[in-house]
Amino acid sequence: MRILLRSVLSVQAVCLVTGVLLAANEPFLGKWKVNPSKSRLTDEMKVEVVGENKYAITFGPGAVDTIVADGTDQPAVQGTTLSVTEEGAKNWKVVRKKDGHRVVMGIWTLSADSKMLDDSFTAYGSDSSITNVHYTYQRTAGSSGFPGTWESVRAEVDASLELEIQPYGRDGISVSIPGLGLAQKVMFDGDGYPGSSPDAPPASAFSGRRVNQRCLELTSRFQTLQFEVSTDLKTLTMSIRQAGDDKPKNIFVFERE
Repeated sequence: MRILLRSVLSVQAVCLVTGVLLAANEPFLGKWKVNPSKSRLTDEMKVEVVGENKYAITFGPGAVDTIVADGTDQPAVQGTTLSVTEEGAKNWKVVRKKDGHRVVMGIWTLSADSKMLDDSFTAYGSDSSITNVHYTYQRTAGSSGFPGTWESVRAEVDASLELEIQPYGRDGISVSIPGLGLAQKVMFDGDGYPGSSPDAPPASAFSGRRVNQRCLELTSRFQTLQFEVSTDLKTLTMSIRQAGDDKPKNIFVFERE
């Protein structure tokens, strides 16, 4: 989930109506602010050696960047560039840009025994907003340095993260989470709609499906994103389930502003 929360991350959904969308009849429309204490994030990434000082970094399904760790901006997925700067034996700075503008940055720090990795992750929204997530990873493969497979054991969500859902066209929605680099518009006609954010991840075309009056799903090749509003209409839960998984690994709980 990192080309949308990490390179980032990518996502979303909720509800049922017929005909033209009317805000008064759509419980999920409006602005929402994240509740960090109720949200849960999990993440996995893989770093593989493919040459002299050269690495293949997998941030999520369909999101693999092959990069030389020399600090220069190099071509990467979805029209972005990626740079990896070695700032010491146990420190990397990883920066992704779109059209020359920084969209995400991670400061990676290895523990003394190389079994844990700390990532101070920052996402830069198209509206100049900044969102921070502090990840702690545990090594599940590999033995030393950054190469290996890493699974998050803790993630602290930035309390400033906001979500906005508005009507789109005759029968659709527009979902925006600037802090995650997400801008998605979809109609409920069975067609796929690519993300409109400049840092939208690969294969980010989503089709929409209304599940019931308070729940909606958006589905792409790699993931299903669901939004569900509570019965009192005060809380919205966004879950992200990767293709092939039975349960979501990432859950954001938002409260109505």
